[in-house]
Amino acid sequence: MNGRGGRRNPYELTEESPVYVISVAAQLSGLHPQTLRQYDRLGLVSPDRTAGRGRRYSARDIQLLREVQRLSQDEGINLAGIKRIIELENQVAALQSRVAELQQSVDGAAVAMQQREAQVHASYRRDLVPYQDVQHSSALVVWRPGRRRD
Repeated sequence: MNGRGGRRNPYELTEESPVYVISVAAQLSGLHPQTLRQYDRLGLVSPDRTAGRGRRYSARDIQLLREVQRLSQDEGINLAGIKRIIELENQVAALQSRVAELQQSVDGAAVAMQQREAQVHASYRRDLVPYQDVQHSSALVVWRPGRRRD
C-alpha cells in the first residue's frame, strides 16, 4: 500500500523487489554464487524463487549478503552466530514496528479521551462557586437550590 491508502503499483520496483539472478547477485555482493547457495541453504539470506525454482535476489538481499560477508570476514563471527544476529535484528525491527503501531493507538485514544473530557466539562451546570474567606485562604461553596415551600 502506498501512503495515500491506495494499492501499490505491482510493477514498481522497491528494495524488496526480487530482480537479480544469482550470477548478478554474486557480482554485486562480491561473493561466489556457490556461497550464495550455501547461505540460502543455511537460511542466512533467503531469496524469492521463480516458478522454475530459480533464485531472485532483491536489493535488500544484496545488502544482507554484504553484511553477512562483513560479519564473517571482518568480525570473525561464524555462520551460526551471524544467523542468530540476523534473527535478533529481524525481531527488533518487528518489535519496533509494533511499538510504533501501539504508540499510534495510544495517541489516538488520548485525543479521543481529551475530546470526551472537554464534552463532559462543557456539560457542567457551574454550581461550584469559589469563595474567598477572610480567615481561611479559600473555600468552596456548593449552591444547591432548595425546594420551594408553599
